[in-house]
Amino acid sequence: MTRRDSPRRDHAQVAYGGYAALVTAPHPEIARCRLSAGVLFLDAAGRAMLVKPTYKPGWEIPGGFVEPGESPLSGCQRELKEELGRTWPVHPHPLVVDWTTNDRGDILLFVFDGGVLDDDDINGMVFADGEISEAKFVEPAAFDQHLPPGLTRRLRLALRARGQQRGLYAEHATEAIRPTG
Repeated sequence: MTRRDSPRRDHAQVAYGGYAALVTAPHPEIARCRLSAGVLFLDAAGRAMLVKPTYKPGWEIPGGFVEPGESPLSGCQRELKEELGRTWPVHPHPLVVDWTTNDRGDILLFVFDGGVLDDDDINGMVFADGEISEAKFVEPAAFDQHLPPGLTRRLRLALRARGQQRGLYAEHATEAIRPTG
């Protein structure tokens, strides 16, 4: 059975000769996607903070999947507390909202602006839940050496959005351009 052949139905009451009849009509399944929320932190030199997860190879930005009933911003704050042992003020307007898909389905990825961290912020990090083994600041030119290609492009978009003081919508970590004409 394909998604379009789903047995899901909408019901509506229709007046028929003074009697109400229940009508069942096919309805295509609506889109469902997972949500992920991360935060871009910078240091005074403009380098981005990356964290090294213990449960998979490579580096990421702080954040993770949003839980059911949780907003992306709340999920981001929860993940910061879990991963780094504290929260910081995170700007509520995302720098990037990126839609992508993989073998597990659709994903909306939010990148929020965490601002610039100072030495006290960095020294106060505690990898509380064991998911993170270390954190470091990385020059944007070196993202390719630490991150998967999609996250590299998404972070570069986030840096550009931050510099332009606006948010960007992307698909597959590429800015969606408004068609002309």
